Amino acid sequence: MLRAHGDVPQKLCDRPVPSVINSVRKRKSEGLDFADFSMTGQRGFFSADQFHPDPYTQSRIAERTLNAAIAHADITRSYEEYLEIFDAFYADDIEGSSETTKEPIRGKAGVRSLVFGFLVPLHAMAEVGGVSISVRQTPIPGDVVDETHSAWTLELVGVTGKACTVSWRTFRKWKGSRVALEHHYHHRKSGEPLSDGDLSFDVLEPPTGFKRSS
Repeated sequence: MLRAHGDVPQKLCDRPVPSVINSVRKRKSEGLDFADFSMTGQRGFFSADQFHPDPYTQSRIAERTLNAAIAHADITRSYEEYLEIFDAFYADDIEGSSETTKEPIRGKAGVRSLVFGFLVPLHAMAEVGGVSISVRQTPIPGDVVDETHSAWTLELVGVTGKACTVSWRTFRKWKGSRVALEHHYHHRKSGEPLSDGDLSFDVLEPPTGFKRSS
């Protein structure tokens, strides 16, 4: 999924996470119907468990379905959509790692916690801070039966028009229709870090107990 590993939430584009994220409403997402999604544009996705082809085809179908679900989700609306996708596609014994971490994270609970820590600041920056966030992915061809690669780009555009782009590649090892291992590599960053002036917090009423920084 989206940059699931490491301390990325605190360092994304070199900008500390604003403390105002603590006031973001934890809204329920509209929900994902795993069984009824049409790949013609409706939000949701097929469960990978519906497919029973040969192992090579199964991993490619699961990879495309997972990536499409991530691309269709809307971080401005809710971060919970991404957590539902994670729960549906990742194995209980998932191992997550990146080139910036010393040790892999093992187990669904640990990796899910990192995913959550990455998504909440992004949701706050989009919903409260007015930042436009887009995610793009490109498949990378490969011929190993249960292994897939893809290239990802995450772009953040502030209310002033300043843009910061983070890109990386994802390697996944599949166990049936579930991701058993995910590794992020080839991290790149371009553009200037977003500052407080690139967010719209200053035009909003501060929540109770929140003090503006001078």
